[in-house]
Amino acid sequence: MDIKKDLVEFGKKLKEIRVKRDMTQAEVATKAGITINYYARIERGEENPSFEVIKGLTYALKIRSSELLPF
Repeated sequence: MDIKKDLVEFGKKLKEIRVKRDMTQAEVATKAGITINYYARIERGEENPSFEVIKGLTYALKIRSSELLPF
């Protein structure tokens, strides 16, 4: 299991969904209740977001967690 690789893939998927929804990082971060810098680090695969943060991201992007999680 390579957690770093998984975090990078998670971030790529997150960005892909955000771009498809024509949203900025700031819009997603605000709706998810996190800072823009933290959100940007998640997209780059530099952070391991908590369950609470992932739940906020799915709410902000109006998606199911199964659309975002790589497993």
